[in-house]
Amino acid sequence: MTEKQAFSATGNQMIAEAMRQIDPDVMAAYPITPQTTIVENYAKYVANGQVHTEFVTVESEHSAMSACVGASAAGARVATATASQGLAYMWEELFIAAGMRLPIVMANANRALSAPINIHGDHSDVMGARDTGWIILFAETAQEAYDNTVISFRIAEDERVLLPVMTTLDGFITSHAMERCVMEDDATVKQFVGPYEAKYALLNTDDPIGAGMFAMGDCYMKSRLALREANDGSLPVIEEHGKKWAEVTGRPFDLVDAWEADDADYIVVVLGSAAGNVRHIARERRAEGKKVGVVRPRVYRPFPAQQTADACKGAKAIAVLDRADSIGAPVAPLAADTLSALY
Repeated sequence: MTEKQAFSATGNQMIAEAMRQIDPDVMAAYPITPQTTIVENYAKYVANGQVHTEFVTVESEHSAMSACVGASAAGARVATATASQGLAYMWEELFIAAGMRLPIVMANANRALSAPINIHGDHSDVMGARDTGWIILFAETAQEAYDNTVISFRIAEDERVLLPVMTTLDGFITSHAMERCVMEDDATVKQFVGPYEAKYALLNTDDPIGAGMFAMGDCYMKSRLALREANDGSLPVIEEHGKKWAEVTGRPFDLVDAWEADDADYIVVVLGSAAGNVRHIARERRAEGKKVGVVRPRVYRPFPAQQTADACKGAKAIAVLDRADSIGAPVAPLAADTLSALY
């Protein structure tokens, strides 16, 4: 295998590059910190003729997702990006995208929600969207942000799934920090992702379909059950495409990354960029004779419950580090999912 040239890049740069290589038909986006440089860079690719994407500049994030819904329903390959208040502003449309089974790929630079105003990374925004029906991936590094984005298109557009996918990275910590990265060549990415032909497209007048119709209680609940089953059933498909990309790149893909968990007496469960810090502390504790392991779900929705429980099964004690709270509930979101998995 030819050695790839390493370079320095931010997580936002790597996501923009991944999307450039995939060259979706439509991108509708609105800038918001700390996601702005994703769509800013992509707009340059459009202006320079490096992609053939129809870039739709809109007046808000709600409009951005509305345009993505329309374009995807028409049969286009669609991508976008957002963060924080922007994701919150899309909330209504997130349910529509999932309920209509539209394979939109969206990058989210995880960021705190107001008030007070805070532009730095936490998971309040993405946790607010966790029950919408979207598949959600968490990147620890800029490299993973790139890999997750490429994989996301294969997952979303797989006929066994047909769901929108959110590929997330932690605001500023991963979105803006320079890291050592490598990138596959354009042809490799295009071959991996492949062309997209919508199975159900509103513009296919030879085989017309209905979309977004009114539903009474009985058929509405059947649609929600179908969405639940599609999301739950996507886990092996996510793993399948992740492993295929790992074969191409030589970089591993696991639904749950378990570091030194096999013999650990104490395990910390954590999402995203904080995992590196936790491993650093865990190494120090191991040097003192304390067996500490780190378990990091790379996929958050659907939650890999069995894999998380298996990774934690030998521990005497488990700590869960959340970067968001579920106010009014006994514990925060990741803790609730972990406890449920262990139970």
